[in-house]
Amino acid sequence: MSHRSRISSWSGACLLVLSLVALAFSGCSTDTNPISGEGTALDDAAPMHANNPAVKMVMAVQDRHTPALMADPNVIGTATTLGDDGKPAIMVLVLDDATAGKIPREIEGVKVKTFLTDRIYAMGKPPSSTVSHTAIQTPPIQLGTSGGWRYDLANGYCCGGTLGSLIQVGSQKRILSNYHVFEADIVAGGNNLVATTGDYIIQPGLIDVNCAATSAQNVATLVKTSSLPNNNVDCSSATIITGMVDPYGSILEIGTISSSTVAAYVGQLVKKSGRTTGLTRSYVNGLNGTVSIAYENECAGGDAFTKTFTGQIFVYQKRSSFLAGGDSGSLMVEDVATNARAVGLLFAGSTSLAIANPINSVLSFFGATMVGN
Repeated sequence: MSHRSRISSWSGACLLVLSLVALAFSGCSTDTNPISGEGTALDDAAPMHANNPAVKMVMAVQDRHTPALMADPNVIGTATTLGDDGKPAIMVLVLDDATAGKIPREIEGVKVKTFLTDRIYAMGKPPSSTVSHTAIQTPPIQLGTSGGWRYDLANGYCCGGTLGSLIQVGSQKRILSNYHVFEADIVAGGNNLVATTGDYIIQPGLIDVNCAATSAQNVATLVKTSSLPNNNVDCSSATIITGMVDPYGSILEIGTISSSTVAAYVGQLVKKSGRTTGLTRSYVNGLNGTVSIAYENECAGGDAFTKTFTGQIFVYQKRSSFLAGGDSGSLMVEDVATNARAVGLLFAGSTSLAIANPINSVLSFFGATMVGN
């Protein structure tokens, strides 16, 4: 999720507005925990990895029936989760109770759980940490901080997201974030510019410097890769400027991470460090997620397109407590004290659900590895 501000035509000041670039489903929703009691993280449950035969079987049933389920416009996604009986089940994302009532309780003998969400996004609370994720840093900067494309303003708005982590691509160290944070502007519309390789990536993002790039610092240069709309990941990267970014990839309130990665499983405890909500924790509640996300082709006011992703990671949250507007691009890691392994790249969500690309899919797209210990 990226964040935008509107530029006042009479004063030049920036006003925060409750709006969002990259979510088809987002907003106030019933606080429903599809796994177990509220706040339970399933510490005692056996890991439900995607290579578990029972999980693979349910994923196959889910995939076979997802097109028919999502033919209903009020069904916006599916995933594989843990049922009330402790066995793998199918999760169906719905927009209202009436639609939930029409979803079968079983499909091919597999239990089905509905998850109520909706399309209207409400901003989450500001970070409770004393560490600022929006302030300009003294170089070399840590990641998990506000940032974005230097020219990310159009039609009276400016935008920004999160500089998530550091990756290695060949001989280059690059900042990893989302496509819709670094290079979503693909038309010469409101700002008469399009994102181009070599453009500066700044810290903080325009959203946090009153839409004035001169108040931010250049920390990297964009390597445009156009992951969307034709790929299954929302990612982009930028080559760091020597001396501007911690070469070990330290992330605010997380520190340096492992160079290894780990696959998601249902019940897995995770955390992230992002521009808006800072350091937050939650748990994975769905694998193999299929979901449709809406995008604009510039900061705001541009034409829209919809992308349906498959194989995504779903993460439980309550009232945007894990992921909120501006946190897009955050790296999701396992919730351990030191040398955490990357799990996914966060990019979208609602007030009750966050969505991440599996990190190995992102790294494969770039031919990259994580920078870490």
